[in-house]
Amino acid sequence: MATSGKVIRCRAAVAWAAGKSLSVEEIEVAPPKAHEVRVKIVATGICRTDDHVLVGTFPDVEFPVIPGHEGAGIVESIGEGVTSVKPGNQQCLSLTEPQNLLPDKTSRFTCKGKQIHHFLWNSTFAEYTVVPEYTLAKIDAAAPLDKVCLLACGFPTGYGAAINTAKVKPGSTCAVFGLGGVGLSVVMGCKAAGASRIIAIDINKDKFARAKEMGATECINPQDFKKPIQQVLTEMTGHGVDYSFEAAGTADTLIAALASCNMNTGVCVLAGEPPAGSTIPIDPFLLLSGRTCKGTLLGGWKMRDSIPRLVASYLEKKFNSDLLITHTLPFAKINEGFELLRAGKSIRSVLLF
Repeated sequence: MATSGKVIRCRAAVAWAAGKSLSVEEIEVAPPKAHEVRVKIVATGICRTDDHVLVGTFPDVEFPVIPGHEGAGIVESIGEGVTSVKPGNQQCLSLTEPQNLLPDKTSRFTCKGKQIHHFLWNSTFAEYTVVPEYTLAKIDAAAPLDKVCLLACGFPTGYGAAINTAKVKPGSTCAVFGLGGVGLSVVMGCKAAGASRIIAIDINKDKFARAKEMGATECINPQDFKKPIQQVLTEMTGHGVDYSFEAAGTADTLIAALASCNMNTGVCVLAGEPPAGSTIPIDPFLLLSGRTCKGTLLGGWKMRDSIPRLVASYLEKKFNSDLLITHTLPFAKINEGFELLRAGKSIRSVLLF
């Protein structure tokens, strides 16, 4: 491409400091070095993790930074030694380690003469970004980038929590705590695995209709009961659920999710992201009674290999992750997208450049 080897000036949303709104700025993006790829981002989702960055509760982030990690785009240029992709290839950017700089400990971003940090080696809130080659997943050219960008984080995390981590069995009973993008993806995963009863739990009743559309058999609001929600679930099922999933990211919901499992065989999966520094006091009897509690990272997928397969499954209509998208916004309205998220009015907003 004509821009290969040159610095590109483009738009990006910069977080200058924790607790402040993103600022859409003109930035400079340097060409990729050896084993790096520069990608033109076409679409990116707004994930709760990005909000944790903005409020300062995501660990090890350095400001100023360009957040964003749920993106899809097209390769613009490649650095020396890159062999797996070439300019023009469609890509999903897979979530990776929380690196503030690229592997050589430098940044490819500058703004107003200042170095800007990377986020998760992705930084998809920029029109162009530079990433290590191995963070890219090459996908089918037929895939709509404004839809499959969700397959870089939120959807596979929840869907895989049910399919891969919990290994939900047909005919089982599941409880899903928190009906954001991850929680609703868990619901879809439980349905795909053949669960016969999927109980969706959230304090926002506006999410119930969408949860049922995705496969939930019942929806309940903990605020409607005077007793603890784990007791409600135990009474509803007679002995507790076979699988529970915490997708809200709080200590209270994790305790409730674990306690709602049946003794001896119940499995609780932590899929939500609690604020940095959180601690969870657990009654040892919850585990001594035979319950299992485990975490999941990106739903147990090996992302570079799995994203192309997930995209293929999407194109074959084996699941409909489009149901997670409630808003599609121009990139300039990125702060509006975060306001919708915080107000509980969106599941996933997708930003288009």
